[in-house]
This record gives sequence, structure tokens and C-alpha cells, in this order.
Amino acid sequence: MLYSTNNPALVSQFSDVPKRVGREGTPAGTAGATVEVPGAGTVIQFSDVSKSYAIYAAPTDRLKELCTLNRVSYHRDFWALRDVSFNIRRGETFCIIGENGSGKSTLLQIVAGILQPTTGTAATNGRVAALLELGSGFNPEFTGRENVYLNAAILGLSTAEIDSRYGDIEAFAEIGDFINQPVKTYSSGMTVRLAFSVAIHVDPDVLLVDEALAVGDIYFRQRCMRKVHELRSRGVTILFVSHAIGDVKAIGDRAMWLDNGRIREIGETELVVAKYLAFMGAKDSQFLGLGRKELTGAQPLAATKAPELVTGIPNIDHRYGDARAEIVGVQATDPDGRPVHLLEPGSKIVLRISARAKEPILNPNIGFMLRNHLGVDFAGTNTLREGHQLPEMWPGDTTTVDFHITLPELYPAAFSFSPAIADGNLTAYTMCDWIDNALTLQMGHGEGQIYGYLHLPCRVEVNSRLRGQTEASHER
Repeated sequence: MLYSTNNPALVSQFSDVPKRVGREGTPAGTAGATVEVPGAGTVIQFSDVSKSYAIYAAPTDRLKELCTLNRVSYHRDFWALRDVSFNIRRGETFCIIGENGSGKSTLLQIVAGILQPTTGTAATNGRVAALLELGSGFNPEFTGRENVYLNAAILGLSTAEIDSRYGDIEAFAEIGDFINQPVKTYSSGMTVRLAFSVAIHVDPDVLLVDEALAVGDIYFRQRCMRKVHELRSRGVTILFVSHAIGDVKAIGDRAMWLDNGRIREIGETELVVAKYLAFMGAKDSQFLGLGRKELTGAQPLAATKAPELVTGIPNIDHRYGDARAEIVGVQATDPDGRPVHLLEPGSKIVLRISARAKEPILNPNIGFMLRNHLGVDFAGTNTLREGHQLPEMWPGDTTTVDFHITLPELYPAAFSFSPAIADGNLTAYTMCDWIDNALTLQMGHGEGQIYGYLHLPCRVEVNSRLRGQTEASHER
């Protein structure tokens, strides 16, 4: 689970030699072409990196190929990565998302130096600590303590340095007396605890995390995420691979979406995640067989018009859907219809969303998602969730939905509303139109301090008796 590409104890005598990486055309028997490591501002640099694996139809085909001295090929190439190029700056948190099998783990293993590219160049500058496949890098016969010393030594720490940090490593892992037991007796969660604890206490320049934290309990995951934020503040470069989109949006400075080994999108985390979720939503709809359904009745002679139609979308960060219906306007007002420009804790607002059908919509569902300033989905609802079944919509029909909301006492920050219209039910639907962060408003200050994200309405009593307990005591 822990790997290093920069061990001073082993390579100090070669400290002036640049890192060697794979490159197309490298002569047989060499480790790869020599490429200078990135400059001071760039920690990781990929240039047209591709990685292929030989796939054999039968085990004997591998032997046949060897017998011909590789002059006859009995395999097909599977390209896990194709022409991948990107740079990661020092201190940046770079997140990688994508479906299973898209090449994320292969990319991280190239960064860690475990794999070499088939073509292209890859360079990493600094000590790399990696949390990759569960249990990798740990000797199952060794105790946890022995594995700590082994892995920390591989990562370049001297025995004296490990001795000085061992207490912190053991305390963060919180596996108790199991630290002196063989790792083969550990649960998956205990293995991750110890591995993560070692990785963060060896002062890495680059930390790679490949979905390893998914097996941890919620308490340990929260501690890990706090540690990740601490490492970010110290300027550690972090490559984070996860299917937990909320974590990606919370910590990512930039994100990259891999699809079948190729870069599909790279850029700001919010935009890349939005496009990825849109793609996955469309794929899920296709899998469920949801498509364009014809309405059974005859189309009315005249389109149904909303009595009041909101027009105007203040902002569009990203927009996706099949365009069979569209959001035409979104607005926040007070209960009397006056526009709201500041969200006051405890106040009542009306979020108005207007939509227009371009094609028949059998089961329209209009809703919104509220996001905080980090881009994390904070809360949301829709007409079906609130018990309102909207009538079918024909081309040209418009409708306006008013969501009457009592705002909780939230921490002062910017919050955005993302309106949407879909066709289907709560579990199986096709997205027609989704607009990311269409309306952003600032939350004002409340009377007291906010601990966490919001203040729960609360009434305090001291040394009181609850009615049920009092009645029960009288009955006795």
C-alpha cells in the first residue's frame, strides 16, 4: 500500500541523476529514456503517456510467443492509458474521477514509479507516499510495528527518524495492541488506518490516495479528511482518486475525468464533476431503458401557459440534459414577490423556477439543489419529493413552480441554487435540463455563533422533568 520513488538512503549517491521514465522507442534492456524532472513549480508532469498490457486468449499463447522470441505475436494490446498529458503544481490537490476500469489506478502507479509508461514520458519530483491497493506494501507475516519501520525506511527515513515519529504513527492509527500482531490478522479497515498513518508521518512531497479510505469507518474518514486539509495547508501535493464526489468537490483544486484511458475533461473541479455526473446520469437512463415516451392523449390545440413566468438565468456554470424541456428562469423572492438579494437566517423565501417543454414530457419533475461555497451539495428537493405530481407537458407548455422555504440559520457564506427539470420518477428519470449554480446569494449573519454548518432550532431546560416521566412516576 505504501510506495516511494525517492529513497535518499538508497539513491543518495545518484542524487544528480535525473529520474528515468518510459518512452516510446526505448532500446530493449534499458529502464527508459532519461528525462529531467519538472521545474520548481511543477511536481508531476505527464507528456503523451500511454500504457498497454498484453492480453492472451490462453495461457499457452504466452509460451508460444516466448518460443518465437517475440517475432510472432499471440496477444492483443489493451491500452489502459492513451495519450495522457497534464501537469500538477506544487501544493495542488488534484482529483481524478472516472468509471471503474478507466485507468485511474494505472496512472497513480506510474506516478508512484511502480509501472513504467509504454510510450510517452512521466516525471515526478520529490518523495511520494502512496495509498494504493489495499494491503500492498505490507508484509502480512510482519507485525504492524515491523511494517511501520519497513515502510518508513523504504520511504527514506532513518531509524532515528522513525523512532521519533513512531508514537504519533501508532496514536493516529488507533489499532491498539494489534500493532504488535501480524498484519494478516488485521481487518481491511485496520490495514488502511496503519497505512495512512505511516504515509502522512513521513513528510511526503506527494501523497497518492486511491480509494483506500473507502473501507474506513466514518470516524476515521473524517480524521483522514482533516489531515488531508492540513497537508494541503503545508503545501503537500495530493493526488486523490475517489468515487465519493462530495469529497472530490470539497478538497479538489482541479480535477481530471478519465474515460477508457483517455482524458475526457480536465480543469476546475466543479465543472469537471458536473460533466461527469451528467454523463453518468445519461448512461444510467440508457441502462434503465428510459427514453422519449409518447403521450397517449391528443395534443391540446393551445399550449398551457403559466400565469406568471420567470425569465432570466443569472449564471450558467454548466448546463446539460437532453433538451426536451428547458429551464427558462429562476428567481428568489420574499413571500410578497419582492426579489431577495441576501439570505437572512430564519427568514422565508420563495424560489421560483419556470420551465418550458420543447417535446412531450410524460412525468415532469422540477427541483433544485442548494450548494455551499465549496460546491458541496448541501440540500435539495423537487416537486415529486414534496408530493406534487405535475401534469404532462406538451411542446410549448410552460409552468412555474414556487418552493416556499424557511431558511435555517446557516454559516455566513455564498450559497447557490441549481434548478433542473427531469422526466420520470424519483428513482428512474431522464434529465432534460440542469443548470449548475444558476443563482448565487450570500447568507447573512445570525445572532449567534454557528458551530459546524448550521444551527439547529433548540430550546434549553435545566433540571426539568419530562411530562412522560412525571406521569409514569405518579402512576407508580
